[in-house]
Amino acid sequence: MINSARSVPLQPAEDPQRTVDLAQALDLSAHAIRFAGDHRVSLERLALTPLQDGDLVVDVDWSGVSTGTERLLWSSEMPPFPGLSYPLVPGYEAVGRVVHTEGAPDWMGALVFVPGANCYRDAAGLFGASASRVILPESRAVRLGDEGRQSDVLLALAATAHHAIAQSDLPQLIIGHGVLGRLVARLVVALGGPAPTVWEPKPGRHAAEGYRVLGTDEETHRAYARICDVSGSVAAIDAAIGHAAKSAEIVLAGFYSDRVAFDFPPAFMREISFRIAAEWRPEDMQAVMTLRRKGLLSLDGLITHVEDPAHAERAYQTAFGTPDCLKLILDWRAYHDDAA
Repeated sequence: MINSARSVPLQPAEDPQRTVDLAQALDLSAHAIRFAGDHRVSLERLALTPLQDGDLVVDVDWSGVSTGTERLLWSSEMPPFPGLSYPLVPGYEAVGRVVHTEGAPDWMGALVFVPGANCYRDAAGLFGASASRVILPESRAVRLGDEGRQSDVLLALAATAHHAIAQSDLPQLIIGHGVLGRLVARLVVALGGPAPTVWEPKPGRHAAEGYRVLGTDEETHRAYARICDVSGSVAAIDAAIGHAAKSAEIVLAGFYSDRVAFDFPPAFMREISFRIAAEWRPEDMQAVMTLRRKGLLSLDGLITHVEDPAHAERAYQTAFGTPDCLKLILDWRAYHDDAA
């Protein structure tokens, strides 16, 4: 539920002078998670960039911590790419409410999903959603229903999972049973496919409903025609090849920090095709929201830890180093009054 004690949102005014006064009164700063590289993380007060026409100001309720790209940014192991610099604000999955708009009155008060924000004067937004307040163009926001849920922060991962499997036949084998792997498996079932098999090396992550999870060493089947790897482990690719059927397709949907390589002869003999699935698209988000609205896809049971951003260092150590932590989210609701 949304905290009823949140600060009163600024309402759009018809009087132009009143509009100017409101804009001047709006605090364009936020508490934000700040990565400085080499595992250095802190909660800092950061100035936000000036508002542009069509911008939304969103007070964030919850933001998620990614164990893939965000972990690599935290540890400075992310391979170089354009725009990567420190300090930076991470996060590409947040949920909050619009408290001010610039020329977009229909969005006022709306509950939205924030897939990232680049709105900081003195830090890069990579991807910028882990803050108490963010600014983003209305074109990037995803409008939600009237009642916010913690699990809404998982929408980006669900859309990513949908993007990985929507472009071809549904996978029979999924490698990795973290949050993304579980969402891929749930989507396979939601879309009417046969229950998939999931490989997961950690026995503590074998619990599942509607499909089976086993260790690679337990696998006996060697004719999977469609395989989806979300583990991010290069070693998993050779294992997948060894259990693939003739002319199988292997989708690489994890993020690999190491150079991707595989044993060519068995892949050659099987004439295996590889496909890379990256960022979700708007149609993936819409498909996921439709499935959820129809009751076919649940995002429940995946968030295992909730932390106060004030304990940022502990939060990230938990998210990346605790075996039973599937998904950790940060609760920003106590910071709204201070930012208003």
